[in-house]
Amino acid sequence: QVQLVESGGGLVQPGGSLRLSCVASRFTFSRYSMSWYRQAAGKERELVAGITTAGGTQDYADSVKGRFTISRGNAENTIYLQMNSLKSEDTAVYYCHARGWIGTTRYDYWGQGTQVTVSL
Repeated sequence: QVQLVESGGGLVQPGGSLRLSCVASRFTFSRYSMSWYRQAAGKERELVAGITTAGGTQDYADSVKGRFTISRGNAENTIYLQMNSLKSEDTAVYYCHARGWIGTTRYDYWGQGTQVTVSL
């Protein structure tokens, strides 16, 4: 069974930093593009950052550009989200997402989420 397990969430003060990790197992990690999404209470899930299979291209939501950095280690089957200069509006559950293709069939996998709370 495919697994994506996030960690690293928690409570942090505004202006602080956190580093999220997502460990993948039971699928060919290096063939999947990876992303971080988040969902705040009462809001829809939104894309935060994405990274291509070899890590050569990263994309970010405008709201996190210059503050967040996504990276991946294919040897470790892990992606990371370094979050700096955190704001209260970054409070949300953060989810790891994997997307890949086998032929014409698309596969999407989600982690269980990790809570990030930015507050005094």
